[in-house]
Amino acid sequence: MPSLTDAKLQELSSQIAVDVLTKTQDVDNVAKLEEVSRSFVSDTLTIPAPEMVAYAARASLGDDVYFEPSTAVLEAHIAQLTGKEAGLFLPTGTMSNQIALRTHLLQPPYSVICDARSHIYRMEGGGMAFHSGANSVAVAPSNGHHLTLEDIEPEAIMGTDVHIAPTRVIALENTLNGTIIPQDEIVRISSWAHQKDMKMHLDGARIWHVAAETGLSLKELCGPFDSASLCLSKGLGAPIGTCLVGSKQFITKARWFRKVFGGGMRQTGYLAGAAAYALTHNFPLLPRVHALAKRMQQGLEELGVDILSPAETCMLFYDPYPIGVEYWEIVERAAALLKPIKLTGSRLLLHIQTSPQAIEDFLELVRTLKEEKVAAGWTLANAGPRRRPPNVYVKAVRPSA
Repeated sequence: MPSLTDAKLQELSSQIAVDVLTKTQDVDNVAKLEEVSRSFVSDTLTIPAPEMVAYAARASLGDDVYFEPSTAVLEAHIAQLTGKEAGLFLPTGTMSNQIALRTHLLQPPYSVICDARSHIYRMEGGGMAFHSGANSVAVAPSNGHHLTLEDIEPEAIMGTDVHIAPTRVIALENTLNGTIIPQDEIVRISSWAHQKDMKMHLDGARIWHVAAETGLSLKELCGPFDSASLCLSKGLGAPIGTCLVGSKQFITKARWFRKVFGGGMRQTGYLAGAAAYALTHNFPLLPRVHALAKRMQQGLEELGVDILSPAETCMLFYDPYPIGVEYWEIVERAAALLKPIKLTGSRLLLHIQTSPQAIEDFLELVRTLKEEKVAAGWTLANAGPRRRPPNVYVKAVRPSA
């Protein structure tokens, strides 16, 4: 085979080369931070601060499928923090939850009990069925806030009836849509589940918010669970990553499934460094986020807007119908402001980069819309009452002409 000439190599190289940076990349990044600070869509939109990037760039340079030093330190730290024996760094919370279930669920048939509103049930692409062949038993909390043992026990499947798949795992989410499950209720559920030889899994994507709001340690919050998934890219603002924790035996098998799921990563030191910076510097910012969420709730209540789910931590759900306004009207008018605000519907989610001024601008917009409706003769008495279900996301949709 003829050897590659310098000219041919140069030609191929010019075809392959790419520059992903814009001509104004630094300015664009500053503008992006401004956009994120005025978005109430998700805390996944947060961007790494320059200090985070600088710290992460100094992390180790190993291959995590073999061994990556900085990643191993992060895994061990989060395991120790949560009172577990071992940890496993994963790219996403969805993968972490699904690998946890796949590791717990040994031999079908089996079923998993979870909250009907939970991410693991509604937002992970049917992963329980796809990856584990598990039946989902989705339970709605009778109190409208959180599952209790009284909700779960009647839905648990035990015995030898061949028509139904026995319950093997109870999966709870804390926070769930921003609300906190009382720890004493989690302990009750866990004690009962373990007596019945069931496993407990925690989707703790925003468990950091629970710790920041209640003062409970991560060890206490995760103690009732056999496994827990802790997201690093939501409330804490790391660019990517979730840590799954459990026993050594559990994590050994989970690491195997990570490879099967395609989650084995290479040079993850940079990501571990960013996560470590987030744990150290961003966790203390969470109480401020909670205060901003409470300020938003207060402002909406003063305007007569319905609060469907209160601001216990970083988010709230609202319904503007009592003042004659639809979600789509708010979304469109917010996007048209001189300094736009990004919204999607009933959920308002705040984060460590949220601008306090954006909250005041949002409340002023809602006030303006209310005044316009009143001037047009709108009254709630004429329209009739409407109550949206609590804690359920409703997307803003403009009606067809």
